[in-house]
Amino acid sequence: MEEGEVGVSIYLLLGSEAALSDRALSKLTSELKEAKAEISTIFASEAAIGDISDALAPSLFSEKRALVIKDLQDLPSDSHSEVTNYLADMDETMTLVFLHKGGVKGKALLDQIKKAKAHVVACEPIRKENEKQEFVRGVLLDLGRKATPGAVAALVSATGSDLRELSAAASQIAADTTGVIDEVTIAKYTQGKVETSGFDVADATLDGNVSRALLALRSAIATGTDPVMVTSAIASALRGLAKVSGTNRGSKSFEIAGSLGMAPWQVDKARRQLNSWTPAGIARAVSAIAKADAQVKGASSDPIYALEKAVAEIARART
Repeated sequence: MEEGEVGVSIYLLLGSEAALSDRALSKLTSELKEAKAEISTIFASEAAIGDISDALAPSLFSEKRALVIKDLQDLPSDSHSEVTNYLADMDETMTLVFLHKGGVKGKALLDQIKKAKAHVVACEPIRKENEKQEFVRGVLLDLGRKATPGAVAALVSATGSDLRELSAAASQIAADTTGVIDEVTIAKYTQGKVETSGFDVADATLDGNVSRALLALRSAIATGTDPVMVTSAIASALRGLAKVSGTNRGSKSFEIAGSLGMAPWQVDKARRQLNSWTPAGIARAVSAIAKADAQVKGASSDPIYALEKAVAEIARART
């Protein structure tokens, strides 16, 4: 959150861009955890009458509390009064976080929240290049990394407009490099462009779909994707599986994302993929991609064949 907002008790993450709301929520929950706050989450569409009132009721066991209400636009009208009644008599120990995708649905409740002096975090889709660059710079700073303006501009230009792909690419590069990220670093990973097909190959591979993974790989190579980008994308996905495998399945994705260096949507995706992976399978896959990475960087006379072999081996390592 922005500096100077200490003491704010209501936050409204407003807009349909999930990458922005995920990032904002992750930062907020990290701050709340540091403050030793007890955090609860309610999905508005699943809220029964009384759920919100119960969650907002004073607690004997925690001095600081927080309630996150997701998809506020889907909150049943019968529950609106539970929110407005609280806004009329707020608890100074409670932090309330609303996520609303924008639009006219639930607008009357939204207006009441704004009147209660909620701190509004804009999460609308962004179109301008400078805004995309600011987003990438922020993602890298969240990961403790700095990048030159030229590097950020090159990554945005190469990756495209999808913020989740931008976030994934930035996270991948941050994980695989050290020092200040400059134009040389970006060029090494993109060879002038980042093809999202590298992520497509990784997705098909971790899904265990050998034929689709190989087709995606051949398409990626044919359209100019550097094999190094493919191995890096797969390695990044496998790292995500390994990180998430050690967490409590009952933990909310936004609660653990910050400590894992991942976005909440990446945690959710890894959890879905983990349903079909065993620790032994992940270990075999990690070994295979490490070998392939060395081969595509010069250890093999036929790096494409080596990569195809690795992709098939990793896909088959899935149960």
